[in-house]
Amino acid sequence: SIASADMDLNQLEAFLTAQTKKQGGITSDQAAVIAKFWKNHRIKIHESLINQSRWDNVLKNMNWRVDLKSQSRRIDQINTPVAIVEMELGKNGQ
Repeated sequence: SIASADMDLNQLEAFLTAQTKKQGGITSDQAAVIAKFWKNHRIKIHESLINQSRWDNVLKNMNWRVDLKSQSRRIDQINTPVAIVEMELGKNGQ
């Protein structure tokens, strides 16, 4: 719960306090250890979760443009916008 919510220190304190008050919850010593661990490793844990949830491919580059038809056999197709998108994908970390 702490990692998935990426809790800041105030949220962490409130969450751990609630957990110590629950029947069958954690002790205050356990809460202190969890808080210390989270404070020291929050960034690493967050980055690890992000890396685990990414796809293998990442967006390296994107180009786009909007074209308008200036000639057509049918008058209702003139000035019809067409979006063209080019995306370059690459492997994560390359």
